[in-house]
Parts: sequence; C-alpha cells; structure tokens
Amino acid sequence: MISVSAIVEGDGEMAALPLLLRRIREWRTPEVYVDVLAPIRVYKDRFLNRADEFSRHLKLAAAKSGETGWILILLDADDDCPMLKGGEILRRASAVVPHRRVGVVLANREYEAWFIAAAQSLHGVRTFKYKNRDDAVDPEVPRNAKGWLRDRMTSGAYRETTDQPGFSARIDLQQAFDRSRSFRKLCTEWSRHTEALVQAAN
Repeated sequence: MISVSAIVEGDGEMAALPLLLRRIREWRTPEVYVDVLAPIRVYKDRFLNRADEFSRHLKLAAAKSGETGWILILLDADDDCPMLKGGEILRRASAVVPHRRVGVVLANREYEAWFIAAAQSLHGVRTFKYKNRDDAVDPEVPRNAKGWLRDRMTSGAYRETTDQPGFSARIDLQQAFDRSRSFRKLCTEWSRHTEALVQAAN
C-alpha cells in the first residue's frame, strides 16, 4: 500500500489537504489507491529554523508513511521564492530521511492562492461571490489571499478551519492547475512519487 504523510503549518490544512489530495488522486492516478494519512502540523519558523524540530517531524512522517510511502512537505511560500526555498528544504529533508521519498511544495504565496486560481468555480460556495472578469487576477500575486477571499464573501469572514476544507472539496482542479504554477507543482509531485512507488512495487 502506498501512503503519503504530509507536514503542514496551519489548522486549516489539517482538514483541507487530505480532501484535496484525495481529489487529486481520483483525478491524476485513479487506478492507484493511496492512503492519505492525517497530516503532521508544525510551526513553520521552528520547523525550518531548529534542526531538532526539523529532524523530529521528518522522522515521524517517515515512520508513518513506511517504506512504501512518501512524505509531502506543504508550506506557504509567503515572500520566499517557491523554487529556491523549496529546493533548499528538499535538500535538507533528503539528508535527514535519505531512505524515504520526499516532495516539497510551497504554495505561492498561500494555500488560498489555489482558491483564487479557481475562483470562478467557487461562485456561490460558502457565501463566496465571483464578481466578474476583474476577479481573474494572477492568483499568486495577492499578498493576503485570505483577505482577497474574505472581501468576496457575503458573510464578511473567511474562516480557515471551515472554509479552507470546504473550498478544497469544491474547486475545479483543472482551473487551479491551469492558473497556478505552485498547484501544478503539487500535482506533479503527487504523480511523480505515486507512479515511482507503483513501479518499484512491480
């Protein structure tokens, strides 16, 4: 059995990411069953800046995913370059758990940018209103993606722990893929590691 153990930084991702990954599995690798395990939540600054925290959480993820699984590190890029910072994190992680496959994805700039990428498909979901073509912004430009969403919700609030899973369950994956480079990275990492593990098992 293939398992994926994710490391995330937010309470919202604890519920949202497993939903999103299961949808990606159905979309990208429907012929392969992948056990999406409950994510491991970290404090981003401590995880990245304290070697003991970094090592401890990676070893926990490695133990959970097992020899036939892989580890996904998903963090917000914020103001970092996803490619450069992601490459640095991957090199460090591979040194800690060289016996495991590891994928690193930095959502540019936040996880919620993927909702902006597929905003048209979310019209009417959880009080979100896609106004018009003026909302078709570059999804990875807004610094405060949560605020961008909040401004378009008739409830006047964006609640990470409930809206993030709700939107993850409903976004059009193809729209997000077409409009967000970091979402494409997530899909590519999923396919690459899943397919490699299938081949190794055969």
